Amino acid sequence: MLRFSKKSDYALIAMKHLAVRQDSGDSSSAREISEAYAIPLELLAKILQRLVRARLLVSVQGTRGGYRLGRPAAGISVADVIQAVDGPVTVTACSPDDHACEQFGTCSIRDPLWKIKSRIVDTLSTVSVAELAADAETPVRQAVKVSPLVFVSPVGES
Repeated sequence: MLRFSKKSDYALIAMKHLAVRQDSGDSSSAREISEAYAIPLELLAKILQRLVRARLLVSVQGTRGGYRLGRPAAGISVADVIQAVDGPVTVTACSPDDHACEQFGTCSIRDPLWKIKSRIVDTLSTVSVAELAADAETPVRQAVKVSPLVFVSPVGES
């Protein structure tokens, strides 16, 4: 099963939040993002610092400080965010440089799995944070209130 870590999920949520606000020039604090999405503040702060170190975000000091995207949202891919937070995407325990694995010389799935990993990273690289933020412009659909079904039996039947 391939799935993103919670840290990657939280990083993408924060990046989308900041991308939506990018045009206004406003920054968002870790606390604001944490409260808006029910993300643990300490964990989010660590994630945001990793994104700053990767230059995907900039930290703004001062009373109106917080975080902003380090470059336009269209220039930041989902792969950039995931790799900044979790490191390189992997699908196997070994890597092309890992000759310490006991099965390295006889493994019959290593090369095909590395190709799959490469395709996954390529795909994640084609989706930008701007595309994630585009969904924010779509209004949230309101739930339609549905009346319960009432069954009526014909007259004379019970």
